Amino acid sequence: MSGAHLILAIDQGTTSTRAIAFDLALRPVASATRPLESVHPRAGWVEQDPDTILASIEDSVAEVLVAVGGPDRISCVGLDNQGETVVAWDAETGRALAPAIVWQCRRSLAIVERLAAAGHGAAIRSLTGLPLDPYFSAGKMTWLLENHPPVAAAALDGTLRLGTVDAWLTAHLGERGPMTDPSTASRTQLFGLRSLAWEPDLLSLFGVDPSWLPDIRSTTGDLGSFAGLRLTALACDQQAALAGHGAFHVGAVKATYGTGVFVLANAGARRDPAPGLEVSIAWRIGDEPAASLLQGGVLTAGALLDWLTDELTIVASAAETETLAAAVTDSGDVRFLPALSGLGAPWYRPAARAVIGGLTLSTRREHVVRAALDGIAQRTCDIVEAVVDATGHAPPSLRVDGGLSANRWLMQRQADLLGFPVEVMFAGESTALGIAGLAGIGAGLLDVSTIAAANPVAARFEPTLSAGDRSRERADWRRFVEVSAGLG
Repeated sequence: MSGAHLILAIDQGTTSTRAIAFDLALRPVASATRPLESVHPRAGWVEQDPDTILASIEDSVAEVLVAVGGPDRISCVGLDNQGETVVAWDAETGRALAPAIVWQCRRSLAIVERLAAAGHGAAIRSLTGLPLDPYFSAGKMTWLLENHPPVAAAALDGTLRLGTVDAWLTAHLGERGPMTDPSTASRTQLFGLRSLAWEPDLLSLFGVDPSWLPDIRSTTGDLGSFAGLRLTALACDQQAALAGHGAFHVGAVKATYGTGVFVLANAGARRDPAPGLEVSIAWRIGDEPAASLLQGGVLTAGALLDWLTDELTIVASAAETETLAAAVTDSGDVRFLPALSGLGAPWYRPAARAVIGGLTLSTRREHVVRAALDGIAQRTCDIVEAVVDATGHAPPSLRVDGGLSANRWLMQRQADLLGFPVEVMFAGESTALGIAGLAGIGAGLLDVSTIAAANPVAARFEPTLSAGDRSRERADWRRFVEVSAGLG
């Protein structure tokens, strides 16, 4: 392409789609964002409109292309997606057959419980590295087949296609049809960690025909065109964020504070399950062996603050929570379990509900807000401690990004509970940076050192809590979770 020297990152997340053009030093030069809305038709259900997701890609990419002077300026494209969210569509018409079932949705809980009661949990975890939970894609696919007549009819007609959001997007905007990569496929619970392919036993167990699923390609390389541009990387959003931290070495740990908090640690060649954590594929760079990761998620974090803002209306915005939390010296004995979408790692109690405890007549909104932020920090600490237990050593620091990483009260509290520093990265949103870097690697334009250099540490929070106080607070928290998680 004449004059091509930019990399286009398409970050398709839960709350928005962003297209960002980066130069070859991974500095952003133009961007466009389209918000996305989730709907909640029943308690625990979360849906999005697949056509709106598709339009958000087309619109944001078009805006960036205008800003940079046209498609000839773009050397390559990387696309990341929101992971476990499932879309069903008709292969002949291309039309979506149902709303997209978002990763947060718990509607497949009964299916998961049915499989667990039949004794399949251990075999599924051994093959996939994932515990049985409604979070993952396979149960959502089974739910659609059993409960949504248009999907069942398309399955009988042979026209059904099922996949994660990357498959839906490449089916419509790519030249090679629906595709996914090992990082996203490993989040479906249909993909084998060792085989790096769709597992026949799992497909049979969940009632999914392999012809309905997308092709699995490497994370980086020649992936054809996408929206008329050269596609050289596909990845799950959290894995893209891990790359955005330059975490290509075994043992590196990051946490992204967004709709949820997702802690990921580069696990190298590991393929065996880890207690309290998920084992997934980080990426497969070209023909190299796939790298694994350890992962755990706090399923509601930014979404919790949005709930406090939009539904309870006790804060004006998520940004206000930092000021309110700092306005009181403690939480007034209030505790907050942020389980609005169930309780994830390392507890894995999908039926759990959010719990606020310790309320008295003297409780103020500042106490509730402080307890909510503390609950996010405590839950993140639960996962990091599980990573430390699985790897046998603590990282020198926790590297963080995402919208909530701007909350200084939360970051200081996180460092205090962990007992080691929290480092906020320069790129507050490392996901787009990571998928741009992976695209550059796939196109032969960049190497991993470029990514690390583009995302230095912007702020560092040192722990101030004594080891004794930290130990007592963590023990109190674990007791609170054990009691509260059963109240749902």
